[in-house]
Amino acid sequence: MSPIVLDGKALATRMEAELFERVKAIKQKANGVSPILATILVGDDPSSATYVSMKGNACQRVGMESLRVVLPQTTTTAELLAEIDKLNANPLVQGILLQHPVPPQIDERQCFDRIVLEKDVDGVTVLGFGAMSMNQPAYSSATPAGIMRLLNHYDIELEGKHAVVVGRSPILGKPIAMMLLNANATVTICHSKTLDLPKIVGLADIVVGAVGKPQFIKGSWIKDGAVVIDAGYHPGGVGDIELPSIMDRCAAYTPVPGGVGPMTIATLIAQTVEASERA
Repeated sequence: MSPIVLDGKALATRMEAELFERVKAIKQKANGVSPILATILVGDDPSSATYVSMKGNACQRVGMESLRVVLPQTTTTAELLAEIDKLNANPLVQGILLQHPVPPQIDERQCFDRIVLEKDVDGVTVLGFGAMSMNQPAYSSATPAGIMRLLNHYDIELEGKHAVVVGRSPILGKPIAMMLLNANATVTICHSKTLDLPKIVGLADIVVGAVGKPQFIKGSWIKDGAVVIDAGYHPGGVGDIELPSIMDRCAAYTPVPGGVGPMTIATLIAQTVEASERA
């Protein structure tokens, strides 16, 4: 049997068509006023600038507006906090995205947590993470939430399955682990101090690559019939997992590119639209 290709690009396109209709309804109720996603870019990292542009383009495709705030590399924590306060107080802004990473002199965690919960559409605050972990209403971190949407769309069974997450970052590894746990999977989180990583990965029914290193997870580690989720993207169009060697023996996999990436942006936009509907 051929594996299921978890096509994030196709699902994101479908989501955008639905979101376009929801945004149109919001505008009708608000006398033509469009939902706004504010993006904050600090510094001159070209990859971050590209990501922000992609999110702005997605806003346009669904009929929303994007408010782009660009700050210099020399920005201080206090200056960034002041910009976030302005956006928190702006009633026309329904969602706030602070692009990661910020320059090293900035306290990123303090700035993330300055975003008010109702506008934390990228799920970066400690309060939002805590609520999500406890199965309470909150906007989840966009990439993990996009992964869960993708798994749900393709009816991938999670309950009772052993999921191994490789990576423990606060915006990917930890939240996807909590979401899988809430879906009644048994979850193992691996990281740089984990002993005998290949053996643990080999036990997984579901493998999530969230380590941020190109093809770090070898195909030979992964058992036949596993579901393989690659959340990485690196130059050359490769992810965190050695995908070519498992495509003919896994149950399902996310392609790179075209798997998790499109779902991140679509989920961010969906959560902004939801915030606007609530507002």
